[in-house]
This record gives sequence, structure tokens and C-alpha cells, in this order.
Amino acid sequence: MRTQRQVVDYSLQKRSVLRDVHNGRIGTLEVCDASPYLKSAARFHGEPTDERCPICRRDNLTLVHYIYGDELKQSAGQARKLAELPILAMTLREFQVFVVEVCQTCAWNHLIEQFVLGRDALSADELDQAEALAAAAAGRHRETGSSSQRREGRR
Repeated sequence: MRTQRQVVDYSLQKRSVLRDVHNGRIGTLEVCDASPYLKSAARFHGEPTDERCPICRRDNLTLVHYIYGDELKQSAGQARKLAELPILAMTLREFQVFVVEVCQTCAWNHLIEQFVLGRDALSADELDQAEALAAAAAGRHRETGSSSQRREGRR
């Protein structure tokens, strides 16, 4: 994504935890503790990956993107699909995204990445272009809605 910044990668921490699990210093029950809410978010809002679970190796991992920010108000802390993030990045000044990988079979979960998105990173030219694209997309949405209402006989 164009406005992605302040990226924190937790892959070294993940490798350390997995090494401790495989060496027997940490039990699998300690790392396979995804809450029912996280597993539900993975099912309905997650993005499937081709990467196998490092613990059970039975299922592929799912990425869940959680968003936080002052402008989000009641939406803060919600899981969002990856396709929604660029739209939010063009409409909001700044918000944080936390990416969690989840195994829906054994409940493994780990924070893998954190970054900031939003319009604040865009230059004036890029901001004008983004606003024009957003306006065009909103116009197409309104046109589609009005034509569907006409087809159903409503005006």
C-alpha cells in the first residue's frame, strides 16, 4: 500500500517463540490460545495464506487485520478485510493496523506486523489524485444504486 509507514516486523520474535516450542521450553497450549473472537474474525474477515501452521502443520494460516485510531471512533479495534484498508487509508488521516496470523485448527496466533496507514503520508499532488479517485468511485456507487432502484420499479 502506498501510504504504509512505520512498519514493525515481529518475525524475529515469532522465530524465537517457535524455537522455544520445538525445544520444549514452551508448551503448545501456551501458544495455541486464540480466543473465540480471533478465530471468528479469521473466519469472516481473514485473508487465507499459503503458509502452513508452524505448530500443527495441518491447516494454512489466516491473516487478520485489526485497525485502531482516533478517527475510527466506534470502529476502532475491528477486524477488516485487506481490500478495505486502501479505501480507509484514503479517507482517514492516520490509523494503525495490526496483522495477526491465526491457525483455525490448533488456535496458534501471533502478531506478525504492525504499520500505520492514512492520508498524512501523501504529498499534495497525491492527495488531490486520491480524492479524485474516491469521488469517482463514490459517483459510480451512487449511479449503480439509482439504476438498480429503477429496475425494481422504485424511484
